[in-house]
Amino acid sequence: MDRLLLLIPTSTYRTHDFMVAAAALDVAVVVGSDRRQALARLTPGKTLALDFARPAASVGRIVAYSKEYPVRAVVGVDDETVVLAAMACEALGIPHNPVSSVRASRYKHVMRRMLAEKGLPSPGFRLFSIRDEPSQAAATVDYPCVLKPVSLSASRGVIRADRKSDFVIAFNRILGLISESVGDLPEAVLVEDYIPGREVALEGLLVDGELHTLALFDKPDPLCGPYFAETLYITPSRLAECVQARIRGAAQRAARALGLTVGPVHAELRLNTHGIHVVEIAARSIGGLCSRVLRFGAGVSLEELILRQATGRDPGELVREDTAAGVMMLPVPMPGTFRSVRGTEGARRVPGILDVAITVPAGQPVQPLPEGDRYLGFIFARGRTPEAVETALREADGRLDVVIED
Repeated sequence: MDRLLLLIPTSTYRTHDFMVAAAALDVAVVVGSDRRQALARLTPGKTLALDFARPAASVGRIVAYSKEYPVRAVVGVDDETVVLAAMACEALGIPHNPVSSVRASRYKHVMRRMLAEKGLPSPGFRLFSIRDEPSQAAATVDYPCVLKPVSLSASRGVIRADRKSDFVIAFNRILGLISESVGDLPEAVLVEDYIPGREVALEGLLVDGELHTLALFDKPDPLCGPYFAETLYITPSRLAECVQARIRGAAQRAARALGLTVGPVHAELRLNTHGIHVVEIAARSIGGLCSRVLRFGAGVSLEELILRQATGRDPGELVREDTAAGVMMLPVPMPGTFRSVRGTEGARRVPGILDVAITVPAGQPVQPLPEGDRYLGFIFARGRTPEAVETALREADGRLDVVIED
């Protein structure tokens, strides 16, 4: 039986879906986590405690483990673990993306530089040290611009600034986030020209360097700042096929520019009269629980496609089901202590709604973006058309009442 090492941070949403996919493939799963499992002694070889902030040391542990328990594949399930997964695959001689390419997708300033060097439409950008004086840095950029930490994900720390005073405030807020980070993350702030336009997300799988588009999501709600909390993802896209073809081409060129050749890709792009701009391309699948609305072939999940490829199997049919689908992410509306979301049963009764999943336990402190690092939950829907799906998601969301106490 193949043995699969899944690198899973304790903070991720993704554990359940990847474990279900592994069970469907009948592979032995080893969980590599940043926290020692309480029952590890009773299940030798089933878990591996790793320090994700020390990737070189963690690779050493993985190699030593594999000598006793040979590993067929190593998969990082989200941003925090993809570079370590590539490093481990390299050390074990497992087919993988080049570590330098995965690192480029992980760190926004490296990605931005490589895309610009290849001539892809890309916003102008500058990199500032955390030791730079914010007011002086503010005098050297054009407005509007977008400030972001180079390594955080899920729109955390991403802030639009329209003037110098906005820049200084945003810079200092990002410094606060960077100071809370641990590990070998770069200490820098990336500042990009703001790119107006419509935003889409592309989910794909690279096979021998060729990008197979699995889903193209519209984002109907505008993302114009000052913060960038995402809400609706709807597929299939309602854009004209010629525009969709250009989006797919831009994502393929971006993957090649970074040197990515295999595995999942999640790309976010903006469209305007000047072209298609790659905002981000990551060597991982879509975040949160959003993948639950995607099914391929005879009901195969996105996670199963990824694990099939990682373990050397034919990933199978890479065509999404015909039904329109969508997800609404529920951003945190205010800081405080989360108590409950009322109205979930009423939301589930909306025609087309598959489920409402609240992912934050009651009693937990929460913060909205840009400091926050989680969504309250997710609403999932399917329907005959993208319009029907969007309508169902908006109606279900309207039936929810979030209770957060100061």
